[in-house]
Amino acid sequence: MINLEVWKKLHDELTDANTTLIAVSKKKPASDIKALYDAGQRDFGENYVQELVAKQQELPTDIQWHYIGHLQSNKVKYIAPFVHLIHAVDSFKLLKEINKQAANNNRTIDVLLQMYIADEDTKFGMDEKEILDLLEYYTAQINDLKNVRICGLMGMASNTSDTEKVKAEFARLHNFFIHLAETTFFNKPYFAIRSIGMSADYKTAIAAGSNMVRIGSMLFGSRN
Repeated sequence: MINLEVWKKLHDELTDANTTLIAVSKKKPASDIKALYDAGQRDFGENYVQELVAKQQELPTDIQWHYIGHLQSNKVKYIAPFVHLIHAVDSFKLLKEINKQAANNNRTIDVLLQMYIADEDTKFGMDEKEILDLLEYYTAQINDLKNVRICGLMGMASNTSDTEKVKAEFARLHNFFIHLAETTFFNKPYFAIRSIGMSADYKTAIAAGSNMVRIGSMLFGSRN
């Protein structure tokens, strides 16, 4: 069940903090998404390509769809016509494919680079060196990559009750973001997003510099 009272409080709290709320709607029916849409929510996050495509066809066209799951290169073409932001770019190969499919659709697609900050093998992402290597390739080929735009970093903290550990992981991403903004991106205004924080740790994330949080269970309830 959608909790509209929680959504309203969260929406107001995040608006005051200049933080974008992504309502993570994976495995939830289109009717639940429409209920939040009718309340005023416009940014929704999905983890699975097939599910996202089906919902996009069924729901209002002004929804901003965020792809937040691990994305395979051969699936990019299905979401390229409409996706608003891809959160989890973790290789140069994927970045090039997004650019190719964006060009095929006469679009520029905004993306985030996924940084590995958790102490868990189940999480995807790149470390600082891998991100710097990717950005070196990107800069060298930037004239051929005009249909993809890197807008920031995304990360997932360890699944732990140790708040200090989570705080340190978020701080690591934020500090690296600042470094990239000042060096590689020369403070370009579009390189601005820190997508960190979920239902359990979004307050810690905002305190650490997040300006985009991905909230699912608080809004939609637990998933099967």
